[in-house]
Amino acid sequence: MDTWEKIAIGIVIVLVTLFMLPGTRRMIEVSKDAPKDWKGVLLPIGAVIAFVVFLVLTL
Repeated sequence: MDTWEKIAIGIVIVLVTLFMLPGTRRMIEVSKDAPKDWKGVLLPIGAVIAFVVFLVLTL
């Protein structure tokens, strides 16, 4: 990859980050008042971990 491509990719990453920053701040402010739903987070993560363990054990 040429140097100018690396610079262009870096500029795009910075611009996307700056574009998303106000929305991210607003989302964090709103989420502080949201109800906590740990079951909704832990259930899919546990399912993925169990599936990966199943795949490893069946090799």
